Amino acid sequence: MRTLALGTSRIGYELRLYFRQGDSVFFTFLFPILMLAVFAVAFSTSPNIGAAPDGSGGITWAAFYVPGMVAAGMLLSGVQNLGVDIAGEKGDGTLKRLGGTPLPVFSYFMGKIGMVLVSSVFQVVLLLLVARFAFNVALPADPGKWFTFAWVFLFGVVTSCVLGIALSALPRTGKSATAVVIPIVLLLQFISGVYLNFSQLPGWLQNVASIFPLKWMAQGMRSVFLPQSFEVMEPSGVWDLGLVALVLGLWLVVGLVLCRLTFRWIRKGT
Repeated sequence: MRTLALGTSRIGYELRLYFRQGDSVFFTFLFPILMLAVFAVAFSTSPNIGAAPDGSGGITWAAFYVPGMVAAGMLLSGVQNLGVDIAGEKGDGTLKRLGGTPLPVFSYFMGKIGMVLVSSVFQVVLLLLVARFAFNVALPADPGKWFTFAWVFLFGVVTSCVLGIALSALPRTGKSATAVVIPIVLLLQFISGVYLNFSQLPGWLQNVASIFPLKWMAQGMRSVFLPQSFEVMEPSGVWDLGLVALVLGLWLVVGLVLCRLTFRWIRKGT
């Protein structure tokens, strides 16, 4: 109970710290919303995607980009935010100081993951409000779609969090964390169907992207926000939600194992 109480209090502390850091808020919280606005405005005069030969039907570009931006927000909040944040705490001695306190590692992780979950909920709500009222994107009316959204979102955010914690061991110093983590996250966004239409990527690049979890998070979100007719654009011709769950589950296990092997309050040799 003490461990859970400490973890709960850490969530509040981490949230206050997060929203006081302007760069973190911009690059992880507001970035997907800004990118949705950029793409929606840039393609506002283009024909609808999936329109009939006479130009009728289809969906707007704003609607097309919503699932990708939701998935990108999940990855940014978990992998990028925690990867950079924890590496920075290693570099400035924060973890060393925490290692000398009674704070359990589980409570520390609970605070970080809880912060990401809460901020991600705020982020996705704001993103969907902007999509609905600024760009007139119709949101799903089927409760089953929202159930799919809930488990893909929760699964994706938690998986992104443990991968972010594991990735924080890669930068050699806190100052180099941004240069190490951001290019990885940016590359995954370009090859996973966030900024580019996944079905138009070369087959070999689709296969590479399918190794990583962002492609499956984006696919799960496309099943929620895109019409059923867009299902045929997936490589397998179906949404494959069972495979989405399987891949995210495998990456969650991999992330947990890597966290167990790499995370230390104090670096070895220090």
